[in-house]
Amino acid sequence: MSLSKQLYLIISAIFFAIFVGNFIISVKNTKEYLEIESANKAQDTATSLGLSLKSLIGDKHDPEIESTIKAIANRGFYKEIRLEDVEISFTNDDLIKNIENINVNKYSSISDVRIDSKYGKIEKSTNDSAFENALDSLDSTSNNEVENNTAKTNTKYIFTPTNEYKDGGNFEVSFKIKINNKIVNAISQIDLNKILVKEDREEKFDYVPQWFINLIQLDMQEKSSEISDGWKNVATIYVSSNAGDAYAKLYDQARGAIIYSLIAFFISFIILVLFLQLILKPLKNIEKLAVNIAHGKFGKINKLPVTTEIKNVAIAMNDMSSKIEGIIKKLNANIENVTKKISQDGLTKLELRQTFETDMKNMFITKTDGYVMSLKIESLAEFAKNNSNSAVDKFIKDFANILQNSNESFEFEIKAFRFFGSEFALIAKNCSEEEIKNLSQYLKVKFDDFSKEVNLTNISNIGVTMFNQIGTIPEMLSAAIEARESAKQIGPNEAVIRDANDLARDMESWRELIFDIIDNSKFDVKYINNEYILTGENEGKLIMQEAFTSAYDKDGEQIPIGTFISIAEKYEKVVDFDKAVVSNVIKHIKENTLEHNISINLSLDSIVDSNFIDWLTMTLQNNNSIASKLVFSITAYGVAKDIEHFKVFAKVVNQYHARIIVKRFESKFIPLGSIKDLNLDFIRLARDYTNGISSDSGKHAFVESMQDLCNLVNIKVMAENVKSDEDLEKVKEIGLHAASR
Repeated sequence: MSLSKQLYLIISAIFFAIFVGNFIISVKNTKEYLEIESANKAQDTATSLGLSLKSLIGDKHDPEIESTIKAIANRGFYKEIRLEDVEISFTNDDLIKNIENINVNKYSSISDVRIDSKYGKIEKSTNDSAFENALDSLDSTSNNEVENNTAKTNTKYIFTPTNEYKDGGNFEVSFKIKINNKIVNAISQIDLNKILVKEDREEKFDYVPQWFINLIQLDMQEKSSEISDGWKNVATIYVSSNAGDAYAKLYDQARGAIIYSLIAFFISFIILVLFLQLILKPLKNIEKLAVNIAHGKFGKINKLPVTTEIKNVAIAMNDMSSKIEGIIKKLNANIENVTKKISQDGLTKLELRQTFETDMKNMFITKTDGYVMSLKIESLAEFAKNNSNSAVDKFIKDFANILQNSNESFEFEIKAFRFFGSEFALIAKNCSEEEIKNLSQYLKVKFDDFSKEVNLTNISNIGVTMFNQIGTIPEMLSAAIEARESAKQIGPNEAVIRDANDLARDMESWRELIFDIIDNSKFDVKYINNEYILTGENEGKLIMQEAFTSAYDKDGEQIPIGTFISIAEKYEKVVDFDKAVVSNVIKHIKENTLEHNISINLSLDSIVDSNFIDWLTMTLQNNNSIASKLVFSITAYGVAKDIEHFKVFAKVVNQYHARIIVKRFESKFIPLGSIKDLNLDFIRLARDYTNGISSDSGKHAFVESMQDLCNLVNIKVMAENVKSDEDLEKVKEIGLHAASR
């Protein structure tokens, strides 16, 4: 993470901490204020209502009491206003009104009023008439029984509940009633509680979100005021505030604080960015110089920073740039002469497989000659993993445009198709073998350029097969695909052209053939003289042979080694094949007491396979005396595909004194700066670097720079397939270790 980003992050964190602290304190203070204000308002309302109802409380069932309470409650500021009696009471009329299963028009008296003792007890009010008091003196009552012998007075009863039922409830009260001089047992279901009047309103929070309500809980206390009738408290008025208004005020305050803080933060952040850009600009100049040095571009920081520490770093960077410029400048200049710049990419639409098959059928009918080409975007999955969908679409379209635009560069008809995903095909009609070679080379050049655009090693290999009038569409497609697989063994974006007789075999037949060849060692290992020392007292001495493998099909025809390896990789037999070849070479060295080295080509699948590494380790241990004669060879393209596994492989090989050569070396595959980390013994340059080197100053400069660099890290540089004597003399002059002709 850059220093500026770290500072932005730290300052933002500090601002956030301060804001959160202030916000919490502000909301807390506002919350407490609203709670106190609501409590005071509720208390004032309760007191005011208590005074207003005092004159009406003589008759607790006076309708004006309820009207007064409703008038206050309708203002909406309160959640609940409740008037409660100081005691729970009922009268004879309440008993008669709620009597069950008996029609009562007239009655003489009510007596023996009872309730289940678990609910509480019933007592006759001591404030009844003198007549009732006289009756009380005649009769004794228990805690749960009251007698009444007259109906002329509406007797009042006091209910005292137990603790379990202190809030009252709907209870069954039994009593005896005298109707027409006949005493009847009766039951009434009476709601016994203290509430005389109750008005409540639903709390409405309007625009306040529920999460805010859940996050901040307001304590809206219920307030009360006692109401007296004379000297005696007869009722209590309770008032509780509606939290909706309080939450609205609190939410507005919190939202305003957040908006203000965000505005303040963004303004402050903009000022901070401008200030830090001014302060850190010298560091960016230093960073830019370091990056330029890493890319071979050397310069100096002319305007030194004012800050002492940064100034000292800038001076040191200038000094380092000057010292290493003379060493690397020449190398970078040469590399720039042979390396092309990255260009653009894109996406287009092509016709589908159905049209391809239709066109092929038409060629059968019209006896048209031509070629079928198979192409596949090899790096699409890798590209998609690291890029957006739009970038992937653009990548596919640019690839398709290369195919589509090829028709404009040649006189014969070329038509491109997209089968699915990364699979593409071309049909070239009425063209010669030479013309199809030119087309293949044209596509390779385009793909190489495209590779540099998207920073991928391999865009697509090209498989070409001749249109076979006696064949089938699947056979020709299979042949083209096999040719494409063979092209992988040559290198990125390479092409293989098959003739009409080299038709694709059935894949199961291929599998049986490959398994039979490898399992029964039905292949030959031959040795070609490959590398000769160029200079010194050993000039002309053979330094290395290359093990070359030949395999044959059931008809005795030699199988192209590229096709053989591709199919072996497909069926995961290439590791077994490489083991067999290594064993064969070791046997050959021992039997012939060779003094020169033998290079053995290994597939990437083998060097990344842990079982192969374990086997190779044991094999080198058991053959330590001749291990130094073994040179394991892999293409630069193969190294670039999995450089980390290659490093592990190289470490094992070097540990047992065997050696490694990277062949077909091109700077676009392996960055020059990483060569020293690969533990290489030899580098064989791609033939394009030395073919015509005697007349190409750019190639000369590049090869000379490679020789200088490899001398520093003790790697021997070789040239491949140097044909002309002039080129051979030039690579000798440069000082390459060896060359093949």
